[in-house]
Amino acid sequence: MPFIPHTEEDIQAMLASIGANSIDELFDEIPPALKTGSLKRVPPGLSEMEISRLMLERAEQDGRYLNFIGAGAYEHHIPAAVWQIATRGEFYSSYTPYQAEASQGTLQLLYEYQTMMASLTGMDVSNASMYDGASALAEAALMAVRSHRTSRRILIPQTVHPVYRSVVRAIVKNQGIEVVEIPYDKLSGQTSLDGLKNFGSEEFAALVIPQPNFFGVLEDVDTLTHWAQSRDAFAIAVVNPMALAMLTPPGEWGEKGADIAVGEGQPLGIPLSSGGPYFGFMACKQPLVRQMPGRIIGRTTDQEGSDGFVLTLQAREQHIRRSKATSNICTNQGLMVTAATIYLALLGPEGLRRTAAQSHANTAALLEKLERLKGVKRMFNGPLFHEAVISLPRPAASVLQALEARRILGGLNLREYYPELGDAVLVCATETKTSADMENYVTQLGDVIRNS
Repeated sequence: MPFIPHTEEDIQAMLASIGANSIDELFDEIPPALKTGSLKRVPPGLSEMEISRLMLERAEQDGRYLNFIGAGAYEHHIPAAVWQIATRGEFYSSYTPYQAEASQGTLQLLYEYQTMMASLTGMDVSNASMYDGASALAEAALMAVRSHRTSRRILIPQTVHPVYRSVVRAIVKNQGIEVVEIPYDKLSGQTSLDGLKNFGSEEFAALVIPQPNFFGVLEDVDTLTHWAQSRDAFAIAVVNPMALAMLTPPGEWGEKGADIAVGEGQPLGIPLSSGGPYFGFMACKQPLVRQMPGRIIGRTTDQEGSDGFVLTLQAREQHIRRSKATSNICTNQGLMVTAATIYLALLGPEGLRRTAAQSHANTAALLEKLERLKGVKRMFNGPLFHEAVISLPRPAASVLQALEARRILGGLNLREYYPELGDAVLVCATETKTSADMENYVTQLGDVIRNS
C-alpha cells in the first residue's frame, strides 16, 4: 500500500478533534506494568531512501534459484494482470463484506469464485475460502464428525501431506476425535488397499482421500470413495486444484462422488512468497452445507428486480450459533481468493488445462532424464501428475546442499517425514521449467553425485 504520512500538525488536529492531549492518553486504560516502554532491540528508524536500499540489498542476497521443490507449494506463471487488478484499492483494502449495500463488488467476486470452485471440484457448494489447505482439511474432519454424529474417528492415509496430518491432529486432539493412519503401498506409492481392509469392521466418520497424494502419485479414488461410503463414512477429498484441470473432479468419484473437497489454493495465482499467505478452499455436497465453516455468498434480486449479492450463510459465534458456531475465516484469505478468481477468469478452462498438461509433461521429461543418471531411480510406479519421488545414491541432505550452493533447489528431502525411504527426494516440475532448466538440473545433479 502507499505510505501516507501524518505531520505533527495533522496529529495535533486529530487529537484536538477527539478531545485527547496525546497519543499515549488514548491508551491510558492499560496498566503501566503491562506497557513495554521503549523498544530497546528495535534499531532507529530509516528514511524511505535508506529502507529501499536495504531491502534491495537483502533481495540481492537471496539471489535467484532454479526451483524443483513442490510439496504443496508450487511455482506457476502468474499473468501480470492478476495482481495488478487484485491490488487495486477497491479489493486490496476491503474488509469482510458484512454490509451488502457497500460491498457489492467484493460479494460478486466471491460469488464468482464459489461458482468456479464448485465447477472445478464437481461439488454442489463452495465456501468463500479458508486459512490454508491444512486447516481446511482439519475443518473438513470436524465437519464430518458433526454430520456423522455417532463416530469420532477419522481415517487418514500416510500418503496425505505430513504437515496436513500434523495440523489435523493438533486441531482435533482436544475435541475427543481420534485420527487413525493407513499405511501406503511401498511399490505403487498409493494408499494400501490391503491396509484399508484391516479397518473394514470398524466405524469411522470419514476417510481422507488425497489426489494427487504427497508422493505425487494418483490414488484409486473410485475404490477409496466407494469403500468409505459403503460403510456410512464420508469421503473427504484433498486435491490440487491445478490437477483438477486434467483429472476427474471429486464430485464424480465412485458412485456418488466425494462428500467434501478441500485443498490449497496457492497454485491459482498466488506467488511463492516466503511461505504465504495462502488460502484453503472447501466445497461439499448440498446435504452438508449447514455444517460448512466460513461464509457462502448468494445471488438474489432487490425490490426493483436488479441482481444483488449477499452473505447467505455465516453461522459464526456472534450471530446465532454461539458455542456451536463453525470457524470464521475472512479478510486476508479474501485477498488471496480475489487473486485466484482473477487468475481463473484470465486462464479459463482451456488455459488451466494447458498449464496442468505442460506441468505433467515437464515432470515426465525430467524423470526420464534423471533416471539416466547412475544410481538415481524413481521410487514408485503409480501414475503421477507433476511431482515424483526419486532415490539418490548419496545422502540426500548433502546432495541438496551442494545443489543449493549452485543456485538450484533440487527437491524436498523426505527423510524427516518418511525415514524408511532412505535418501529419497520429492521433485517437481511445473510449466515454468524449460528444457534448458531441466538439463541444467540433471547435469549439476550428476556432477554432485560423481564428486561427493
